[in-house]
Amino acid sequence: MPGVSRREIERRRLSLIESMERLGVDALYVATPANINYLTGFEFIATERPFAVILKKSGEVTVFCPLLEVDHVAKYAYVDSIEHYPEYPDERHPMELLAELLKKLGLSGKVIGYDVDGYGHVMGYRGPRLSEVFKDAKYVYARDLIEELRMVKSDEEIRLLRESSRWTTLAHRLLQEYTLPGRYEDEVSMMASMRATLAMIRALPGWRNLRASAGFRGQVGPHSYYPHSMSVHAVIRRGQILVTGAGARIAGYSVELERTMVVGKPTEEQRKYFDLMMKARHIAFENVKPGVRCGDVDRAVRAFYKERGIWQFWRHHTGHGIGLEVHEAPFFDVGDQRVLKPGMVMSVEPGIYVPGLGGFRHSDTVLVTEEGFEKLTEYPDELDDLTID
Repeated sequence: MPGVSRREIERRRLSLIESMERLGVDALYVATPANINYLTGFEFIATERPFAVILKKSGEVTVFCPLLEVDHVAKYAYVDSIEHYPEYPDERHPMELLAELLKKLGLSGKVIGYDVDGYGHVMGYRGPRLSEVFKDAKYVYARDLIEELRMVKSDEEIRLLRESSRWTTLAHRLLQEYTLPGRYEDEVSMMASMRATLAMIRALPGWRNLRASAGFRGQVGPHSYYPHSMSVHAVIRRGQILVTGAGARIAGYSVELERTMVVGKPTEEQRKYFDLMMKARHIAFENVKPGVRCGDVDRAVRAFYKERGIWQFWRHHTGHGIGLEVHEAPFFDVGDQRVLKPGMVMSVEPGIYVPGLGGFRHSDTVLVTEEGFEKLTEYPDELDDLTID
């Protein structure tokens, strides 16, 4: 079936098992949706019903899920066995049944690593911890085992991210094409996203859960000052700054592309801060190379803000890892001492936010290579190319 291959899934598991053996872990319990996808190739809607994967160091993979997901898992996931429970919370809580499953799997007296001790507080879920219901085991917090693997992308993951980039670029191109004064931001976003998604599903028959999107998320005019805004259903007007965002999910993976556009002829003040943002972006790119600490990339960008006297317009770090999640480790932040390695995929997005005027931010997704980096999201970034006539 289209998606991540069985061979890739098996490679990941073998790498994890090697790490488990070094740590002295007999089994890994995984309950985070992105990590479950990473281990099984299975995307699903996380609800109040607990969903988990158990990987034994023998290589056996068991899914623990609600009855309503059994056929879904059987069709789309790479697993050895499926154990299910009727419903949540039901007459017996699913975590009690999970404890029985762990005993059945021979994990009494063993060391179990976990990314979540039980299940997350999703959609009103409440329940005991894993360590409370199955006390006949030793536990190790082992989230880092999967996170370390996920930070460095395989060739197959990179191919998926390249494919995502193609459709992300289309979605953004359509967004820019449809952007006109008098239109609601939502109207423009929905038109661009719908057309890009339709093109994507027609070009990739047999895939599931494909979607391309582009929009403004409320970052229109002075409201673009808020880096993580929600839609305010703004009507686009002449003279406004627009901060965009686009992505396209394929097998759970997506890149990120953002641009700053201006409706009509830019003012001198708009050009000033746009140019400063571009200089900060250039400094970030100059520092992205293997062997460099993530924190040092951000440190160089922060120094630029302070040197130019614009520190009051700084709001966030320089970027983050990206792949199965919109934000994932590592981070271009002064507090992150991890070293960049070939295969890491990161966003680069220093921004400038001026009260009463708006925000200025481009974001590109880059792949760290042996020589430096490769930009996966290719899209015009100069102001003249991003001016809406």
